[in-house]
Amino acid sequence: MAKRSSLYEFHISNGARFAERDGWLLPEHFGSPAHEYEAVRSAVGLIDLSHRGLLQFTGPDRLSFLQGMLSNDLRPLKTFDGQAATILTQQGKVIADVRVLCAMNSLYLDFWQNLKDKIIDHLNRYLVADEVEIADRSEEYATLSLQGPKAEALLRQLLGPCALPVQPKQHAMITLAGAAVCVVRDSHLGETGFDLIIPASSLQDSARSLSETGQSFAAAWVGEAAQNILRVEVGMPRYGIDFSEENLLLEVGIEHAVSFNKGCYLGQEVVERIRSRGHVNRKLCGLLLEGQNPAQAGDPLRADGKDVGHITSSVLSPRLKRPIALGYLNKEFWRPGTELSIARGDGAIRATVSALPFASSS
Repeated sequence: MAKRSSLYEFHISNGARFAERDGWLLPEHFGSPAHEYEAVRSAVGLIDLSHRGLLQFTGPDRLSFLQGMLSNDLRPLKTFDGQAATILTQQGKVIADVRVLCAMNSLYLDFWQNLKDKIIDHLNRYLVADEVEIADRSEEYATLSLQGPKAEALLRQLLGPCALPVQPKQHAMITLAGAAVCVVRDSHLGETGFDLIIPASSLQDSARSLSETGQSFAAAWVGEAAQNILRVEVGMPRYGIDFSEENLLLEVGIEHAVSFNKGCYLGQEVVERIRSRGHVNRKLCGLLLEGQNPAQAGDPLRADGKDVGHITSSVLSPRLKRPIALGYLNKEFWRPGTELSIARGDGAIRATVSALPFASSS
């Protein structure tokens, strides 16, 4: 049976329609994906990320252990800093993309919760003599996200004078609806963003406070449909859709999650070999499509009648007023402006390779 956020009934009262994804029943939309899209682009959108997981790492060896398991360099992190990283196989393929948060006496990883068992099993395989304890906090906390140019104004109206994090992935502790909440500055959709990691017992009260305060900013709950359009517009790949354990890290376009100077970590040898060679054989690229209809995931990309890649995501972009897509292409076809076709059962769609992101915040 699909898992549900504890806000399930609350979302129904706000007009949510649900769809199953990654073992969760998630709001697909709240009546109008177009309105939800516009709220994020022009004001602020509220997103339930209860399907994120959270692991806490304590013990004197927590830094050295994770330093050897993650693709980014944790050593510069100070308390309340954070960063993006990935967990790789020995072959340099992506087990999960994660966010690292450095607390006073702990390190935390958060990630899509459907990857939790795989992450824990993988880390425990290499946890031998290290003095590290891994605690699963996924059921104790839930995340709500504010995304949009007025996200900070909403928080300040609700919280009053307070010190909010300034740099991406930095975090701070605030009080919301009477609960101690970790607020992380992070953009998921190309706009200003904050994630609120909230005790599960306070999630309902926090959701109500954010909804009520957000009315003057045209705040809106945002479902998966609008989120998908927004993230594709800014070229943000999603695990399980645009990449998986079948993909090498450097194919995916998330170089912000890797350090090329940190030294040894699991999968580093493959990453460095690819970097020294200069390129992977395929990578995720942007595509501008002709016509009015998006492509479908898995549609082949062709040049001169030969398959040269495939589509992973495609949406109709309100900002560009045309369909766009993300897809993998062989290295000979990466140059922006390259013309291709997308094979469909009912014909073909003309496509042109585009630089990413397609659209940035205005």
